[in-house]
Amino acid sequence: MTQQDIARMTGVSQATVSLVLNGRSDADVKLSAETREKVLRAIAETGYVADPVARRLAAGHNRILGVFTYEPVFPSANSDFYHPFLVGIEQQAEVLGCDLLLLTSTPVVDGRRRIFHGDNRLRLADGSILLGRTIDPSDLARLIAEDIPFVSIGRRDDAGGPVPYVGADYAAATGDIVRRAVALGHDRLAYLGQGDGPESWADRGRGFREAVAAAGVHGGHYTLETQAAAGDAVLRDLAAVLDAVEAAQVTAVVAEEHADGVALLELARERGIALSVATLGEPTRAALPTAVEFTSLRIPRQAMGAQAVEVLTELIEGTPGPRQRLLPCEIVPGQTLIERGK
Repeated sequence: MTQQDIARMTGVSQATVSLVLNGRSDADVKLSAETREKVLRAIAETGYVADPVARRLAAGHNRILGVFTYEPVFPSANSDFYHPFLVGIEQQAEVLGCDLLLLTSTPVVDGRRRIFHGDNRLRLADGSILLGRTIDPSDLARLIAEDIPFVSIGRRDDAGGPVPYVGADYAAATGDIVRRAVALGHDRLAYLGQGDGPESWADRGRGFREAVAAAGVHGGHYTLETQAAAGDAVLRDLAAVLDAVEAAQVTAVVAEEHADGVALLELARERGIALSVATLGEPTRAALPTAVEFTSLRIPRQAMGAQAVEVLTELIEGTPGPRQRLLPCEIVPGQTLIERGK
């Protein structure tokens, strides 16, 4: 059944059927209540359903959203970390009646996928969601300059203009962890990080620095990477970290990477050192097996994926709304941040 069939049945033009279907009127086509009712009755009796592709093309959109991942997300060792993001993206796309296009044809340059290349298919989608720990700022700048709709999962610094994103509020959540430690009597804390890296690492480190300064307690910074941020002590391995922690009389460590926190606590227990450890998110790489529930952050990964789809569709359709969102993390109380001296 087509609009032409409906038009023939009711003795009106196809344009009139289209106006009725879309609930609109036109200055050049006067529709009487009787005509409108006749067309609606024919539609109901025949079970006519509008062609969704034709309606999308008429609106200038094909309702296809691209998903570009800078790192492989499945199957891989870190697939569990990325899976909730993808679930949120898929579920919200289904709610909005959109299809997803996973952009996987891009070449790998210097160990990283590059979104722009000679045969990139970005324009097949109305807009794209970018997923990855680190995103090349030059890619973001070009997307903005060429007015290609996109949303990053994860906060990103400006790149020739504000970057649309949905991220986790790591700074606030890390501050909450520090305040919990201080309330438990810890006045000498340390932050164990990965060194220079993405905005998510920078936000965690900033949250720690601001919270220890506000509480007036000691806050040391250690990194396992050579490209450490200014003021960090560069250490070669976790044994060296534990030596430094013990020498500085630190009683609580906040670990950026969950696997490092698990290994550090295990090492401290082997040495008989009383140490509280909190970690700042779900594992992104394999950790030692442990039956202990760690004091940690639960990142709203599924919600981030879903809201990234919302922001992207608002961008595509030009509807108002915030283009940068930070979602709160949940604190997992766990068993590894305990009262000092116990």
